[in-house]
Amino acid sequence: MTSLDDYQWLFRKAPIMATSIGEDGRYLDVSDAFLTRLGYARRDMIGRRPGEFATVESAKRIDNELAPTLRRTGRLENKPVDLRTKSGEIVRCLTNSLVEHDPGGSFVRTVAIYTERSDQARADWKYRQLYRATPAMLHTVDVDGRIVTATDHWLQKMGYARDEVVGRSIMDFYSEADRKRFAAGRLQDVISGGEFSNEERQMVTKSGQVLDLVMSAISDRDASGRVHQMLVASKDVTERKRAERKLRATLAENASLREELERERDYLREEVNVSMNFGRFVGTSPALKHMLSQVDAVAQTPANVLVLGESGVGKELVAHAIHARSPRSAAPLVKVNCASIPKELFESEFFGHVKGAFTGAHRDRVGRFQLADGGTIFLDEVGEIPVELQGKLLRVLQESEFERVGDDITRSVDVRVIAATNRNLEELVVAGKFREDLFYRLSVFPIEVPPLRERPEDVIQLAQHFLESICNDFGRGPFKLTRSQAAVMSAYDWPGNVRELKNVIERAVILSKGRTLRLDLSMPQNHPVLPDAKESHDRKIDNQILTDKQMSELQKSNIIAALKVTNWKVSGKDGTAELLGVRPTTLYDRMKAFRIRKPVN
Repeated sequence: MTSLDDYQWLFRKAPIMATSIGEDGRYLDVSDAFLTRLGYARRDMIGRRPGEFATVESAKRIDNELAPTLRRTGRLENKPVDLRTKSGEIVRCLTNSLVEHDPGGSFVRTVAIYTERSDQARADWKYRQLYRATPAMLHTVDVDGRIVTATDHWLQKMGYARDEVVGRSIMDFYSEADRKRFAAGRLQDVISGGEFSNEERQMVTKSGQVLDLVMSAISDRDASGRVHQMLVASKDVTERKRAERKLRATLAENASLREELERERDYLREEVNVSMNFGRFVGTSPALKHMLSQVDAVAQTPANVLVLGESGVGKELVAHAIHARSPRSAAPLVKVNCASIPKELFESEFFGHVKGAFTGAHRDRVGRFQLADGGTIFLDEVGEIPVELQGKLLRVLQESEFERVGDDITRSVDVRVIAATNRNLEELVVAGKFREDLFYRLSVFPIEVPPLRERPEDVIQLAQHFLESICNDFGRGPFKLTRSQAAVMSAYDWPGNVRELKNVIERAVILSKGRTLRLDLSMPQNHPVLPDAKESHDRKIDNQILTDKQMSELQKSNIIAALKVTNWKVSGKDGTAELLGVRPTTLYDRMKAFRIRKPVN
């Protein structure tokens, strides 16, 4: 029988960093490997608390998050803790802890094991864990179509273990019909082409079941614009397809079901309409279509979304679109402007308070998270939350639990989080102004909303849309955009994005008298506007509205002219993309859309 001395010898000599902690939260014993790594003698550590050997931030996390979780659940798994050696070096670790009880159920000790990780390895590990745990059917392939990784949900749907799929061609899992469709290099052509949206595929599970899927994809490109990897999101529509096939068979046999067929047709039309523009987005540019494909890919999943983009681009519209397309659409979408909440009222605003909790708390108040239970919460300007308050938000994201201010009752919520910011959160993390663990919690699926300067094709459509809407609201007009006014707006960079464009149109309607839209009075002072004399001189032409086709022809001609100036150099210094002020990937997309190719000499 193993004696207590044998147990202590094994514990101390085991080649792992381990500690034994008593009921009072102080070290009972530590392994030799732990002492060696931190540079302490055993007498320096026995009887002291773990927080005394951790960084300040980790010590707070131990007291405020890890210790309560351990008391409640009896275990911790892969929790980050930063330790400090006797010489001052920071050792970044992951800890796995377990509370040990005797046969009678009494506490014996807590055993904690530490695994050291580098910064990059820790960040990569967190990303992989978040990706894999995302409850969506996602997989990533390389340029040759080989599977790089897949989420646990994808593996569960397909019935495979991870080591059975990684490194294999995605073609191995396609149905026989799809294998033929994408044979002879056609799969590689699809991958190199970049993004696609709502394309039908069939895949076969390990058990032989054929799944009907709708797939959308976004690509990861290198500096030259070539696709490096492709992230594919799949939606299982097997049941819907089966129902559709059954419906068509029934309709073929029974003409009396024609009315239901018409309802199905209307439903499918609405699906297409919402999928393309969600009823609120205006434009047909490649940049907008790419963003909408990302929205469509993530909407049906419960994954947290981080919406990025400059001020005025419409990040709130993206949040509304995701919520409207999600299974939570019947539940509330609650918006919180994080920048407008005073620091002292943060907890009350987010989690609520009970009467008498603080001065001015004259009645109970329900917090925003509880209001959003079952639905979605939109955290606008999330980068403005003070770092000292971010831990409180992180807790409700991690554990879906909170307490009202002044209350000791723990409440549970089921909330999907969509956050938005115009700030670079990764830079804030490096600067210590935004918690890294909170960043990873929020950015499971980032979506970048393109600025208006990257979607010039949409400017005139948006302007016309705003003009009609504002004229109806104000009871003015109707006014029409002239050719010269369209040219002026197309030449402007719109640093304030869609919000600035709407403001300009609104000011123009207010300042206009008679039947002429006075855009010259509402455009920014430093931007040239054609004088009224020119309008009168060329009225016959200018009074015509510029059509989408005319705008497309102008843009195509402009791109070709720029390519000729740069001798068809697309990217890099003095390239066409730099000359036009757009990203190389954006220019590649537009060239593809306009079918612009370098002439063969």
